[in-house]
This record gives sequence, C-alpha cells and structure tokens, in this order.
Amino acid sequence: MMKRAMALCLLLGSAAAAQAGDPPRFDVAITVDDLPAHGQLPPGTTRADIARRFLATLKAHHVAEAYGFVNARGLAEDPASDAVLTLWRKAGYPLANHSYSHLNLDGAPSLAAWQADVIAGEPALERHMGKEDWHWLRFPNLSSGKDATRHDGAAAFLKQRGYRIASVSLAFEDWDYSDAYARCSAQGDDRMIAAMKRHYLAVVDQAIARVKANAQRVHGRSIPHVLLLHVGAWTADTLPDVMARLDAAGARYIPLAQAEADPAYAQAEALPGGGGIIERVAQAQGIALPADSAPASEIDLRQACRTPG
Repeated sequence: MMKRAMALCLLLGSAAAAQAGDPPRFDVAITVDDLPAHGQLPPGTTRADIARRFLATLKAHHVAEAYGFVNARGLAEDPASDAVLTLWRKAGYPLANHSYSHLNLDGAPSLAAWQADVIAGEPALERHMGKEDWHWLRFPNLSSGKDATRHDGAAAFLKQRGYRIASVSLAFEDWDYSDAYARCSAQGDDRMIAAMKRHYLAVVDQAIARVKANAQRVHGRSIPHVLLLHVGAWTADTLPDVMARLDAAGARYIPLAQAEADPAYAQAEALPGGGGIIERVAQAQGIALPADSAPASEIDLRQACRTPG
C-alpha cells in the first residue's frame, strides 16, 4: 500500500513538473489568404501542389479548422486553380471572402466599387461551400477604412449581408518572401534560399514573442490570436518549421469564431484604420509599443535572384 502511494506521488509530481515547464497556453486561429493563388510559382510547382503541402502540414499539427480566404478572380485567370478550393474543402476546411480582386477598401475608387467587388466574390463561395456558412470577410491588405465615413459604410454593408469580419492579430510577413523564393528556386540558388529561411524564422520567433507581450501591454491579459498566412510556395515550404515554433510557444489551435468572439476584436473593428488589432487599439488609446524592428538581414528580397538587365 505504501509503495503504491509513493509511486502515485512520484507520478503526480512528474506530471506537475512537466506541466510547470510548459509555456502558457497560446490560442491561435489559423487563416490563409489569397486562395487559389498567391505569388509566383517555382519551376515544376502547381497551385494544387502548394495546397496539398499546406494542408498536410496543418493536419499533421492537428489544426481542426483553417479558413481559406478567396480572391475569386484567380479562378477566372487560371481555371485549373479551382483544384485548390476543392482540396481545401475535401480537407474539411471552410472558405470565405477576400473580395473578388483583392481590392483595397482605401484604394477603391468608391465605397460602391468595393462593395461590388465583395459581392462578385460570393458565387465561388456558394458553389464550394454549399449550405455551410462562408460569411466571413478578410479585408484586403487589412484595410478597413482610414476615413470614418468609408469605414462605417463598409461595416454597415457587411452587417447587412450577414458578414463577420476576420481581423488579424499575428502575421509573419510571409508575402514579402514569395516572389524572391520563386526566382531563387528557378536559379537553383540554395544558399540564398537558406539565408532567407534563417531570416524568416527569426522574424517568426520575434513576432510570436512580440504579440504576446503587446497583448499584455494593450489589453492587460492574454488574448486569442488570429494568424494570417498566404497560400504561396514559400509559406507552404516553410510551414513545418513555423508550426513547430508555434507548438513550442504553447499554441492551441482554435476556430476563427472562438478567437473573434473575444472583446479585443470588436474593440478594434469599431475603429477606423487597419492592420493588426492590437496595434490599432494601442494607437487609438495612445499606448506606446516597442519599435517593431525586424531581425538584421543583408538580404534585399525585392532584388534577390533577379537577373541583371
């Protein structure tokens, strides 16, 4: 009896020690923009290849839901890319609206033009989602209207059509690497690709630490996060390393609606502007955040692997 009690104490003590060493829980909803096509393609790669790699990694990390935000113009430009949406749905993941042509609300010639672009994106979603709800809108470039009149007009329009806004709190600027990666892949410049990857993963580590700290500064607590990724070759190929870092940071993958239900999101969405929700609230409340300094790098992504001339 005594031996069994001692064994139980040791077991409970080991479990408590392991638990104490775990990082605090870090709730993250995964969202992916620009389906079916983002960025240039490396040689020998198809849009469907990218989707398959993306989905395999998400499933390996037990991500139960990952919304894919669609720019339906890509389907018109490359009908074969419809396979991306089919693969996404077969994986059990939902789709939602990113506007037809990725039209920036602040850059649109008028609010009406932007509204028409949102509506034009809906038929593809209806076709792939059937009776399931696709009424989430991700603002292109996270631009929700710097001008109060346009911001409020867009919000009223979206509410009238039954949309919820898919705001963002966390991103790794993966879009900056996409085209350079395709060029360097075409040239077989493995050294440059390795340097890009080292820099990108340093950005990921910094962004995770920063968003945790800034949530405490602005909201005084941890909040659930919405991560923005893009369905490009670069992101698909680096995603295993990114997900490993999220796992190590304590990530628990939750549905988008669960994250967006936190009051921090509604607080930010009521404010004109754009960008991440934490930064938007901080600016409105005059809360100074530490400078967002990217890890040092000698890589110029715009010029990397470009052919002179």
